[in-house]
Amino acid sequence: MSTGFMDTGLTTTRRTIAVLGATGMVGSRVIDEAGARGHRVLALSRKPASDDPNVTPVAVDANDPHALREALAGSAAHGAVPDAVVVTVRTIPADQEFLVGATRTVLDIAARHGIRVLVVGGAGALRSPGDRDLLVADNPMYVPAEYRPVAVAGVAQLRACRAHTGADWVYLSPPALLEPDARTGRYRRGTDTLLTTADGRSWISVENLAVAVLDELENPGRERHFTVVHSSCREGW
Repeated sequence: MSTGFMDTGLTTTRRTIAVLGATGMVGSRVIDEAGARGHRVLALSRKPASDDPNVTPVAVDANDPHALREALAGSAAHGAVPDAVVVTVRTIPADQEFLVGATRTVLDIAARHGIRVLVVGGAGALRSPGDRDLLVADNPMYVPAEYRPVAVAGVAQLRACRAHTGADWVYLSPPALLEPDARTGRYRRGTDTLLTTADGRSWISVENLAVAVLDELENPGRERHFTVVHSSCREGW
């Protein structure tokens, strides 16, 4: 596993980025980060709304393949097929069939139209620190029994990505804890094993996760599955 400390600046290349799950905790932060960097955003959700001139709300049901095709690449594509789509849909309680189905639909559309796909998935698909044969989804140290169905759905989502031929995708697994907090622009990046901070916590703010999403879209890494974790000044700055 290789890790590196990340900071970020603004980009000068304007892209069109579609965000599926735009009104959710992750999707809304990704939209804010993309807008702050000067990108054009298509905000896809059932009831989207925005006053930002760089954000185009698009009403779409992720359960409807036809609606997704129209929103991303059809006559309702709002002037341009996006350069990338960020999938941030999540279901609690877990709905694995919906999650995998929506992801496959996006991958199918992306493969036909040359759209890059970044899936913000789950920590459950990562390997456990110190035991690469144990997925986090199966490790009660990180995933209590009541949350295991959600973690298992994320594993199935990653497998659906890996099984898809032709799409340009990358899967971002957050750490064990993801919560709203400050945007510092700092995080540590790894590959397919859960990361922890110096004090043993596995967490990141949603705001800094959004930073990692935009950094990956602007400057893609080599891994198809990667993770990030909070980084403070004490940990490398």
